[in-house]
Amino acid sequence: MRTFKHAALLATTLAALAACSGGDSATKPADGSAPAATAAAGDKLNTRFVTIATGGASGPYNIIATALAETYAKQFGVNSKTQTTGASVENINLINQNKAEMAFVMSDVLSDAVNGVNSFPQKIDTVEQIAALYPNYVQVVTSGKSGIKTLADLRGKRVAVGAQNSGVEVNARNLINGFGMTYDDLKVDYLGYAEAADALKSGKIDAAFLTSGLPNSSLMELQQGFDMQLVSIPADRVTDIAKDKPYFVSLVIPKGTYGNAEDIPTAAIRNALVVNKSLSEDDVYRLTKSFFDNLGVLQTAHQAAKEISLDSAKDGFVAPMHPGAKKYYDEVAGQ
Repeated sequence: MRTFKHAALLATTLAALAACSGGDSATKPADGSAPAATAAAGDKLNTRFVTIATGGASGPYNIIATALAETYAKQFGVNSKTQTTGASVENINLINQNKAEMAFVMSDVLSDAVNGVNSFPQKIDTVEQIAALYPNYVQVVTSGKSGIKTLADLRGKRVAVGAQNSGVEVNARNLINGFGMTYDDLKVDYLGYAEAADALKSGKIDAAFLTSGLPNSSLMELQQGFDMQLVSIPADRVTDIAKDKPYFVSLVIPKGTYGNAEDIPTAAIRNALVVNKSLSEDDVYRLTKSFFDNLGVLQTAHQAAKEISLDSAKDGFVAPMHPGAKKYYDEVAGQ
């Protein structure tokens, strides 16, 4: 009798424990890593991976995307991570090679890709857009003693134009051309954000293009102990250039951004969030919805994300919209 009672008690205890745990147990992966977060029923993706191609480690792309990847991993239980890259051109090529599911890119490079021009000898049809994001401000910087006031003053100077084939380099080339010059008229160095800032500080270059959201962390560091000056790009010149390059708009770098006493007129290009066309409609719908549902998290990660708005997310598309994104926007419009 005592044995029976003990067995019954043991069975009851085990049943209670199973009920408390929901009957599930976390199984540690074979590679020894921590188990992935488990998505709620109905909130799972068909894909197991969401690799987000970004840019330099210190840039807004990578900072915002890191917060987004953490959100996706937690919400959907997928392997989501960022990949630091040379930015826009490389990001599009990574998607085209099925090495990334999502990427942050600049609209000028995306336009080149879908039209098969400049860095893209053939049209890229594997990349589709899900949102237009915050504007990237063209930040042309120099030292106070350089005498450089406008882009026309760059002729004959040593200038950092961004990493080769990056979005920064593409818009630098377009703007230089818009001022009646080519790279042959300059001494060009292909340097990323941090390298360009270091080269300015050491006097190895005269000016640099750093195109990003505001503020750029490399420029925040550079202004400490360096007589940094922002080079203006007048609104009328941007308007002229935009006749052939419609993704350019005229904006200002607000006074105080880098200790500047007044607004600095410059050119800007909207960023774009793109995905691999092969992702399913349901997956992209959920990824897009999660992106906008978690805008607050992204804005905490980097203030550039504060300029992302659902109201303007469909404005200025330069690539086809993925059906999953369209499903989300249609749903929001119908509410």
